[in-house]
Amino acid sequence: MSSSKNTRAAAGGVRIEHDSMGELQVPAEALWGAQTQRAVQNFPISGRPMPRGFIRALGLVKAAAAEVNAGLGLLPKGVSRAVRAAALEVAAGEHDAHFPIDIYQTGSGTSSNMNANEVIATLSNRSGKAGKARVHPNDHVNLGQSSNDVVPTAIRVSTQLAVVEDLLPALKYLRRTIDRRGRSLGRVVKTGRTHLMDAMPLTFAQEFSAWSAQLKSAEERLADSLKRLRRLPLGGTAIGTGINADPRFGARVARELSRLTKTKFDSAGNKFEGLAAQDDAVELSGQLNALAVALIKIANDLRWMNSGPLAGLGEIELPALQPGSSIMPGKVNPVIPEAVVMVCAQVIGHHTAVTVAGQTGNFQLNVTLPLIAANLLESIQLLANVSRLLADDAIAGLKVRHERVREALERNPILVTALNPVIGYEQGAAIAKQAYREGRPVLEVAMEVTGMDAKTLKPLLDPAALARGGIHG
Repeated sequence: MSSSKNTRAAAGGVRIEHDSMGELQVPAEALWGAQTQRAVQNFPISGRPMPRGFIRALGLVKAAAAEVNAGLGLLPKGVSRAVRAAALEVAAGEHDAHFPIDIYQTGSGTSSNMNANEVIATLSNRSGKAGKARVHPNDHVNLGQSSNDVVPTAIRVSTQLAVVEDLLPALKYLRRTIDRRGRSLGRVVKTGRTHLMDAMPLTFAQEFSAWSAQLKSAEERLADSLKRLRRLPLGGTAIGTGINADPRFGARVARELSRLTKTKFDSAGNKFEGLAAQDDAVELSGQLNALAVALIKIANDLRWMNSGPLAGLGEIELPALQPGSSIMPGKVNPVIPEAVVMVCAQVIGHHTAVTVAGQTGNFQLNVTLPLIAANLLESIQLLANVSRLLADDAIAGLKVRHERVREALERNPILVTALNPVIGYEQGAAIAKQAYREGRPVLEVAMEVTGMDAKTLKPLLDPAALARGGIHG
């Protein structure tokens, strides 16, 4: 339970617990103890508890620590067995209701670490797996640990698992969906645009390939960040010196966590860095920020291409998912790309907060750890969820308006660029301006101005050939 040796029932659905600061009331059904209750009372700020992924990581760390401490001969096997079983229940999400502490708490995350220690101790004692031994939250569950190394470790474990298990698969899924649709539209040529103005033609496949390449680059950057994020500072305890921890503890826990999660973790070579600085977390946040920028680009391209359908570009039709207006009947909006933009705006905001938080480490400890954990995990979850949504509810079902695309392409005066090597830039500019002014196809105007016949000009102005770089490309 808490650090008290005795717990007595009290009237009104509460019990009395005590810690080093004295007695206080705790809800009778709560698995937590005194230190958690103090944090609940001290931080009624957002009403948002720490994320599920972070609680999972705390459980995994405590389970691995109990296993290692028993192997080192520091923890009785019965106590280790009880703690490990309870910690794995916490990791599995069976007791999330007993982790009520607000995100905005003590900057070291001590309150959340003690919350885990108290809940696991209570579950261990209730299970009877420790035999006659009484499991203590500090002496047993927290053995060889400090909040100062547990919480930075939990940040790294939780975010790495979220990236590996959720985000990277979601990005691969979105990329495969884009690639599949690109292949299906590989022969469809459209007007390219720079500065939002007509430019040389390209295929839908070529346009989609840029999106796919952006996502591939994002995946590679995220994977590279994980090489540093997987370094765990556990074993550094209070300030990085490793006081009260066996020198073998950190490396063995990293190996046990790798086994438990089937994801590689390493023991940090310098524990001082892992406590005092959160640069690895800031780096990951930066890669999430870059991914958000890429997704906004893709979403806004889709919004422009879908715009209209009469007064806009109207090149594609996104799936109609819901009515778009409470006053304009028949209006349908690009709701999925809009949701993508909002998610990415939030991720960019989270990155700003993580950046500020990352530099808030004075001497031997960063003191904004819960905020870093919460923002990273929310960003990862949002990006993973919206990537799958973008794939399934926008890109997979979009339709090309072929007639609209063909009409715009035929009247695109910029096609005359292909004639530069034959007639020169000046005459080409004159043809483009005349074609635009008169609303006529470039081919017709070029035949009149140059005196060249259609047989000669058509291969030079063929949009499909131009999308391949032209006859000289």
